[in-house]
Amino acid sequence: MLSYALLFFVVALIAGAMGFGLVGGMAYTAAKICFFVFLVLAVISLVSGRRARV
Repeated sequence: MLSYALLFFVVALIAGAMGFGLVGGMAYTAAKICFFVFLVLAVISLVSGRRARV
């Protein structure tokens, strides 16, 4: 998931540099969504991770 966010971010940077504002904006939005989904899933997995048996 994080790799998709980085990929969309790079696409947004390249599209923005070449003047394709709409494509860059959409790629930036996709990157932001992927990054926040990654963060939520990472926090959930850390909180509900395996607990040591005593």
